Amino acid sequence: MHKVIATLIAGLFATAAFAQATPAAPATPAKPAAQAAAPAPAAVKAAVKEDKAVAKADAKEMKADAKADAKVVKATADAKADVAVAKADAGQAKAKAHNKARKAKAEAVADKKADVAVKK
Repeated sequence: MHKVIATLIAGLFATAAFAQATPAAPATPAKPAAQAAAPAPAAVKAAVKEDKAVAKADAKEMKADAKADAKVVKATADAKADVAVAKADAGQAKAKAHNKARKAKAEAVADKKADVAVKK
């Protein structure tokens, strides 16, 4: 079960990393010399503004992914702690049962010896 969960989590991280990879920029055709002049200041400002918006959106997405991953890790840790507590409780219950059985057996042996002593 642990291997299945680990595989699923690894697949999630792999797909998230693949989805965030930026695709290669397509080759742009050569511009004529008249168009190769410096871009207008408004166009530069718009490009910078767009880049900031994209970066901000990416940061929000990464933050949300980190929160989700933290929740998964916390849930896994809580589950492991619950299993450890259950195993400890089971061990204590088993020890108590063995102790009771040992006492009952000792009492049965003592009762049998008393019966044999009375018959003599």
